[in-house]
Amino acid sequence: EQREAFQKYMENGGGWMGFHAAAYNDKNTHWSWFVDFLGGGVFYCNNWPPQPIKLTLDNASHPVTKNLPESFIAPESEWYQWNPSPRKNNSVEVLLSISPDNYPMGIKDVVNFGDFPIVWTNKNYRMIYLNMGHGDDEFTDATQKLLFVNAFRWVVSTSESGNPFKK
Repeated sequence: EQREAFQKYMENGGGWMGFHAAAYNDKNTHWSWFVDFLGGGVFYCNNWPPQPIKLTLDNASHPVTKNLPESFIAPESEWYQWNPSPRKNNSVEVLLSISPDNYPMGIKDVVNFGDFPIVWTNKNYRMIYLNMGHGDDEFTDATQKLLFVNAFRWVVSTSESGNPFKK
């Protein structure tokens, strides 16, 4: 019942902003709509322990990336990688990715290569996923806070589809 309500909310113009584990799913996830909503990938691996990394813009013209530098160092976090990469889904618009300059990442759990989107939207919905969120420090960095504020403003902005609560 909750899944159906959330799906209806999103399909009628609702907004969603997810951080870190909000998108965690694996091969045992039994909600195919949600996996598709997130871009079709399932959790593949992560770095450990958390570490700061260099992020690069994939789309500087999106409202969420407004006034962000071309690249910046994000505070330490545990970074999730997805398989297949959300970038392979035509409905996904990747806004930020981990720079390949960061490889290898981690000490205990090491990520050595691969496409690594960090922030993306699904063009079929008013949604954004941000991989950050593993620790409190992530909400103290000025550049990352600008990203979060831009993302929130974009998600809650009015759209032509109207108010999802009235449908």
